[in-house]
Amino acid sequence: MPTKKSVVPPEIYQLKVTLLGTSPPIWRRLLVPADLTLAQLHDVLQAAMGWEDGHMHEFSIGQRRFGRPDPEDQLMGMPAAENERTVRLSGILGRVGSKAIYMYDFGDSWEHSIVLEKRLPVDPNTTYPICTDGQLACPPEDCGGVPGFYDLVEALADPNHERHQELLDWIGDDFDPQVFSVDEVNKMFAPLSRHCAKRHRASRHAPTGLPRHANPTR
Repeated sequence: MPTKKSVVPPEIYQLKVTLLGTSPPIWRRLLVPADLTLAQLHDVLQAAMGWEDGHMHEFSIGQRRFGRPDPEDQLMGMPAAENERTVRLSGILGRVGSKAIYMYDFGDSWEHSIVLEKRLPVDPNTTYPICTDGQLACPPEDCGGVPGFYDLVEALADPNHERHQELLDWIGDDFDPQVFSVDEVNKMFAPLSRHCAKRHRASRHAPTGLPRHANPTR
């Protein structure tokens, strides 16, 4: 007979995600299931920050790298990244205060700090992930990284700037670097929230003592 095991309720991680190099900082506070794969966390971060998922990305903590394995890394003598689809958030962040780095777009080098602020019990009346707070708009894609972003903001704010009209035509007149909406982020989270809720319902009904296998979305 299989040994009867107690089912450990999944935890919720409160994360603070900050786009490094921005001042004042562009940041988001998120509540996410601790058992998300890093591939799923990538989807959450893209929606939370406001990126368009058009570039490569990578997670790192210490000397470990996580992403989509690329055979060319080994051909070039680089250590291969661990597969983000098989590594869970709880596997790299466990202690409150621990940190990881999320890099998006290796050209513009958008580097994000991910800090585990709290470990919380699941609220059965809440669907996850959710955004609870944040500040400032996400920079536009392909604007040249942090320096290019602040050059853009400066030019847009000054009608007499030599590149004002050029950059206004490129970005459009509806971009406001000061605007951020928690509600808009949570609307973006809706498909991800439905997936997490379905996955956790399945885990609660899994037979005791038998292994449960989650299928990552990516």
